[in-house]
Amino acid sequence: MIGLVVLQRLIELRIAKCNEKWMKQQGAIEFGVEHYRYMVLMHILFFICLIIEKVYWNRGLSYLWPILFSVFLVAQIIRIWVISSLGRYWNTKIIVLRDAKVVQKGPYRYIKHPNYFVVAIEIIVVPLLFNLYITASLFTILNAIILMIRIPEEEKALKELTEYEGRFHDCNRFLPKVVK
Repeated sequence: MIGLVVLQRLIELRIAKCNEKWMKQQGAIEFGVEHYRYMVLMHILFFICLIIEKVYWNRGLSYLWPILFSVFLVAQIIRIWVISSLGRYWNTKIIVLRDAKVVQKGPYRYIKHPNYFVVAIEIIVVPLLFNLYITASLFTILNAIILMIRIPEEEKALKELTEYEGRFHDCNRFLPKVVK
């Protein structure tokens, strides 16, 4: 399972690199370079800690695994929905093309940052599948700290170069809005 998630991340990095190249050819500007390396480091350390905790404290599979695995699968469906909704604009970096039309389809109708929502779910659910409580707790906190820096930086960049602010006035930042 862990190997599959790592493989998925490597595929996503390849997609992001291709999208980055295309966007920069179109004149896009990169923001948040200072904190990006810490975000990457956090994700690498997440997998290292996940493996170390599993090897040294093999507590087996959680008795809640059917629920946790279902949540994980739903998160993967949302991730694919996010990537397909953004198309060439999807990236792991903050890269913004001036005056690009702000995407408001797919999960972006309900939440401003669905990819971060998915990652937050994964950082909790994957370790809990294997009763890896230290990794789940530590990296949930670290991810929250990273997102407190990253989300405002991304929104600032989008507000500066696009019509982002006017497009997302009624949409929640991180949690999906409830459709009434």
